[in-house]
Amino acid sequence: MSNKYHRKPITPNVSPQRPRDERIRPDPRLHLDPLGYDHPYPSMDEYAKRLALRTDAVRTRLSYYRDMRLVHEHFGCDPAGLSEDQFRDYILHVKTVKGWRPKTIRQTVASARVFFLDMLGRHDWTVFSQIKTPDHDELPAVLTRDQVCRLLRHIHLRRYRIPIKLIYCCGLRVSEALGLTVHDIRGDENKLWIRGSKGHKDRMVPIATPMVEDLRAYWKVHRHPKWIFPNAGRGRQRGDELVARMRETKSTMPISSLQRLLVLARKELDIPDATPHTLRHSFATHMLEAGASIHTIQRVLGHAHVNTTMVYLHLTHAAEQNALEMVEQLCRDLPR
Repeated sequence: MSNKYHRKPITPNVSPQRPRDERIRPDPRLHLDPLGYDHPYPSMDEYAKRLALRTDAVRTRLSYYRDMRLVHEHFGCDPAGLSEDQFRDYILHVKTVKGWRPKTIRQTVASARVFFLDMLGRHDWTVFSQIKTPDHDELPAVLTRDQVCRLLRHIHLRRYRIPIKLIYCCGLRVSEALGLTVHDIRGDENKLWIRGSKGHKDRMVPIATPMVEDLRAYWKVHRHPKWIFPNAGRGRQRGDELVARMRETKSTMPISSLQRLLVLARKELDIPDATPHTLRHSFATHMLEAGASIHTIQRVLGHAHVNTTMVYLHLTHAAEQNALEMVEQLCRDLPR
């Protein structure tokens, strides 16, 4: 099937020609607009158009499209031909067999609502009111300060250590860190611009002087005209060849590179959990322990609602110590 649309990437980090199978199964890190896919079924083509009308956030459209792609790949047919019972069985499968988290299931249900209700008009379906996926109240994993230091010392290649350090020092999402440009750093003001983040919002976050110096020193190695963390590509090359390739690349470092690196590092260091997002959680927790207000943390992290930030109050060692002191005070003068 010929591609009906030109690909319009959010950032200039996409090769103009990709194999057909990759167009049907796009790499999520490229943030391609689903309108540009070679759709396997007419219904998916129409779904991409519907998503484009609903939201300007390409990442949201990409996530919704991917949810329905997983549905049609599971059944091996056009999802427009599925029955209500088949979709119910799919949700049961991902919930009980795949063990998907409640948040992931809720997103799949939201994607299916757009597809089956809004687009196909299946308003007689009752399955959506039957699906209940409450959160399990799981607290996010957090590293100690010592574990963060051990992790950074363990990563010897600077092109990986610097973005990981930045994620922790500024509480960034991994996509925010790797998408930084040379124009986003205001070192003299100790400010960092985060543009087009989650919810299509910009924000300014503080950045420490030593971190600014690290970024400047690293950029001077490759001097890419736009990116702070350009893609180094694959394969081993000598230093000069690697630098030349980084300077000329049109893409940023892939998110998967940092993810894989941290998986290996935590196994070698015997750290229970360490992902790019774990470092963001750790930043927020350590800032609260240092005395930062919950609303300051909310603004730095870019949370739309303070309730999202409140979870970190349950993770701080200081909060545990305060609770212990209060409990001991209550018990102190009671008869024994």
